[in-house]
Amino acid sequence: AQLIESGGRLVQAGDSLRLSCGGVGHTFGTYAMGWFRQAPGKEREFVAGVNRDGVDARYGDSGRGRFAISRDLVKGTVYLQMNNLRPEDTAVYYCAADADYGKLFLGGACEYWGLGTQVTVSS
Repeated sequence: AQLIESGGRLVQAGDSLRLSCGGVGHTFGTYAMGWFRQAPGKEREFVAGVNRDGVDARYGDSGRGRFAISRDLVKGTVYLQMNNLRPEDTAVYYCAADADYGKLFLGGACEYWGLGTQVTVSS
C-alpha cells in the first residue's frame, strides 16, 4: 500500500494551490489522514490533519487560516487547499495516514507516507 501526492508546482506569492493524495493498493477511507511538510534544512512539520469521518480537522500554526484540509470518504483521498501562499511555504509536502488519529500529532508517527510533492512559492 502506498500514498501518492500530486498538485505541487511553482507558484507566485499570493497564489492558491490544491494538493491531492490518494492510495494505491489500499483504500484509506477508514484512516485518519494528514499533511506534513519539510523545507530544506528544517525539520518536518505538521500542516493539517483530518479524522477518518472527515468531521474533525486540525491545523499547524503555519497553515491555520490559510489552508483547508478535506477528504473524500468514498475515494479515500485527502486534499489540501492552500491560499495566499508565501515564500516560506516552500517545501516538500507529504501525505500521511494512520488508523489512529492521534498519531498525526505525535511527531508524524504515521504508518503510511507518500513520497512527497514539491511546492515552490516565488516572491
